[in-house]
Amino acid sequence: MKLLLPPHLSALLLLALPSTVRAVFQDEVGHIDYHYELLGLPQRETTFFHKPRRDDKASLLYTLSDVGVLGAVNPSTGAVVWRQVLNGTARATGHTRAGEGEGWVASALGGAVQGWDAVSGRNKFSAKFGGDARDLEVMELTEVDGRKDLLVLFQEGQEGQNVVRRLSGEDGRVVWEHGETVKDVLPLQVSTNVEKVFVVGLRGTDGAHAVRVLVLDTLTGKRLDDLVVGTRSDVSAAEDVVFVGANTAVPIVAWTDSGKEKVFVNVLGTKNRHEFALPVGTVEVQIHAPHLVQSAPHFLVHSRTATGHQAAVYHINLKTAVVTKAYDLPALPGPGAFSTSSDGANVYFTRITDDEVILVSSASHGILGRWPLSPSGTKSNAIHGASEVIKKGADSYAVRAAAVTSTDEWTLIRNGELAWARPEGMSGAVAATFAEIPENEELVKSLEQEAHSNPLEAYIHRVKRHISDLEHLPAYLNAVPSRLISSILGTEVSAKDGKLARDSFGFNKLAVIATRRGMVYGLDVGNKGKILWSKRVLNIAKGDSWNVTGIQANEVTGRVTIFGSNGDRVVLETDTGNVVDSVAPGSQKITQSAALVDTASGPQLLPVSVDGTLGELPSDAAPKQTIVTRGPGGEIKGEVFVPNERGLSESTSWVFTPPKSKRIVNIATRPPHDPIASIGRVLGDRTVKYKYLNPNTIVVAAVDDKSLTLTTYLLDTISGQVLSSSNYEGVDTDKPIECAVAENWFVCSFYGQYTLRDSTAQSLKGYQIVVSDLYESDVPNDRGSLEDATQFSSLEPIENPAGIALPSVVSQTFVLSAPVSALQVTQTRQGISSRHVLAYLPELHGIASLPRIILEPRRPVGRDPTPAEAEEGLMKYQPSIEIDPKSVITHVRDVVGIYKIITSPAIVESTSLVLAFGVDVFGTRVAPSFLFDILGKGFNKVSLVGTVLAITAGVFALRPMVRKKQINGLWRTAL
Repeated sequence: MKLLLPPHLSALLLLALPSTVRAVFQDEVGHIDYHYELLGLPQRETTFFHKPRRDDKASLLYTLSDVGVLGAVNPSTGAVVWRQVLNGTARATGHTRAGEGEGWVASALGGAVQGWDAVSGRNKFSAKFGGDARDLEVMELTEVDGRKDLLVLFQEGQEGQNVVRRLSGEDGRVVWEHGETVKDVLPLQVSTNVEKVFVVGLRGTDGAHAVRVLVLDTLTGKRLDDLVVGTRSDVSAAEDVVFVGANTAVPIVAWTDSGKEKVFVNVLGTKNRHEFALPVGTVEVQIHAPHLVQSAPHFLVHSRTATGHQAAVYHINLKTAVVTKAYDLPALPGPGAFSTSSDGANVYFTRITDDEVILVSSASHGILGRWPLSPSGTKSNAIHGASEVIKKGADSYAVRAAAVTSTDEWTLIRNGELAWARPEGMSGAVAATFAEIPENEELVKSLEQEAHSNPLEAYIHRVKRHISDLEHLPAYLNAVPSRLISSILGTEVSAKDGKLARDSFGFNKLAVIATRRGMVYGLDVGNKGKILWSKRVLNIAKGDSWNVTGIQANEVTGRVTIFGSNGDRVVLETDTGNVVDSVAPGSQKITQSAALVDTASGPQLLPVSVDGTLGELPSDAAPKQTIVTRGPGGEIKGEVFVPNERGLSESTSWVFTPPKSKRIVNIATRPPHDPIASIGRVLGDRTVKYKYLNPNTIVVAAVDDKSLTLTTYLLDTISGQVLSSSNYEGVDTDKPIECAVAENWFVCSFYGQYTLRDSTAQSLKGYQIVVSDLYESDVPNDRGSLEDATQFSSLEPIENPAGIALPSVVSQTFVLSAPVSALQVTQTRQGISSRHVLAYLPELHGIASLPRIILEPRRPVGRDPTPAEAEEGLMKYQPSIEIDPKSVITHVRDVVGIYKIITSPAIVESTSLVLAFGVDVFGTRVAPSFLFDILGKGFNKVSLVGTVLAITAGVFALRPMVRKKQINGLWRTAL
């Protein structure tokens, strides 16, 4: 059902949607917005070069990142060719492979196995199974000519059934499957050679395992053999198994002992294990081997110590399956990174150290090529990579290696030169905030000195300061012509000194982004989101995540404070990223969140423990207001600090517990900056409905999984009283539920069943958004029980039950044409501009700006609006809202995996700054009520100045003629 408007309201609606519905002007693209199109941090096992067509000479770089995004990158430019979101922002463990000479790439994540066109990224096939995929491999040789199939290992069911499926590489259909339920076997990976399929797992109990190899027939999947290699004391954990498969001619399995003193290698299909010593002090072992059938059966063992790394190359005898060491590579400082590439039977190993790239052949230790690394702006080390080697002549080679660095950058090194670098570490952002550019430190000190001096001394000090500022006058005067020309032509003038500076419009701000990998980034919002600095503040173990509970920027000190759930804290300078103070994880209590409170010493960010308390605080750090927290049982409670004999003590003032069958899924709070421009709304008949403007309110959304209902509560945070509640039936409680609060209204979105008002027998399911307005009374020009009151107290209903002042709630539900998430409301400096609801569209990969005139609960239902209602801007209610492409502020940009949207006001009232983060990072400026206080970039200033100059020239040219005519007229009159 589409949203149909009466003809006489069409023009009114277009005027009401000036900016976002007309979207971004063409000349504003890339000027007011910026976009980091990210993939996530590439993983060692899922990153490779591959020729998308058999006859192509050029390769693309493919990866399945740690955030579940599969994509292809152009190795020449670093630009994304295509990408597919497989798992959003959740921590993903996926697999991807490509068949040699095939035009497809396969992926396995969770229970889904999919094939993708290697050039366009279009889905070729998709198959879903139960359980999780533990491994994915390509069968390079099959009984069907020209077809390469897939082998996928699943772990299914609560009993841990291990299932191996062979899927057709053309359409994903199951060729055969083999399943078994063995309680003491943990499946690891699957591999294959020309004749057999090997399923590798661990047999035993915790801390004592043996390597178990199940041998299957490639044609039928029937069991051929069951081998146990070594004893149950060989492997203590699954992490000790460092390699399985790779070379399809002679696949191997390798593992280390718990002390990283030895590495054991077994050629799959045999029972013999080969033991080799590792360097003293080894802390990590990686094995690199080719993936092609025709490649030589060679592999490299990469050993890392606390101070350096070294490697050894091993050969496998095809006839006897004996593994022997061929040669050693020298130890070098730093972690180092190795990668493998093949050209027929030739196998090459590329080594990236701190200062050079080295190419060696697997056949001998002779160095084929050595290229010094070009210096970069940041000190970082290569962690892992993928490489491609091209033989240009008899003794000439070219190497390009894509490496992930210790600073979470994905770089491509071409013969030692840095070709490009992608800030993939910025993906997986979990928290962000806007920050003002810090003022000059000397100016701040001078102002503080003047504030604490007597008037005469302050005046003298200010005069001296102004005289000393005259040294900047020549530079200012020199910049006037360029600034004038830039203003007329609409171009930009960059600061020559490269220093950050605030602007008169408030567009030049900083954005600080924290990621789950322990990285923090500083972006220059006014300079197209340029990355100013990046800093690793925590070392996060693989598989873990930095749970940021709070982030706050202090404009006075120019610092940003970030709290983590493990009691960690870090304070950084917003303009440089320098760490001022830090607390290591585990040093303090575990926290559930952080609250921004008003204290005697100013606004502070305080951690909240898992039991919902703030703990003991000094008097200058104790909050002045009630702090709303979550209790250990999921309840919501209000914490206050009351005076006692020893100073201040924390006390619980109220507790809100939903019914036992309900669980809280979302809590929406007001933004710190929420100005109110008008206390009432003027109706079409010139009467006024007064807004219920209680700043101490939150919205709580709770669901009942059995009855599939959603209940929203409007709570007073001072008294804990329920001011209003609403129930919605037929809600899918497994899908996200989002809420947002602003001024005197709030919105909630969910997926559920909608019953048509004009036909209760009909209903439809879809994503719905409910908007509720709060007023002091149902009747215009009436303030209810607060009409004569000079003060208002949320505690009065408890002291005087007859004086309860509950809001009058007007609600309406709309069905959206697309799913929405990450709801947020625009913010402006004074709150005069109309507010828009920003929402991420996960299926359309965009951000929509929904005007309040559309989300108006007072729209007349079942009739056309009266002339007074039409004058007010109300339209006839239609249950369906189509997402107009012109309302998408991301326009043509493909923005994926947005986790949250934040907004910040500019100095000019018309504009709100927007930052969306998650997998991608996107920032822009929106003007909900159009740019009424500044000229747009498309304004033709040249024509304006030219017109003024032409008029001025015409006036001066015609002035003598007019004067002569006036004089002649006076003489005629006199005669």
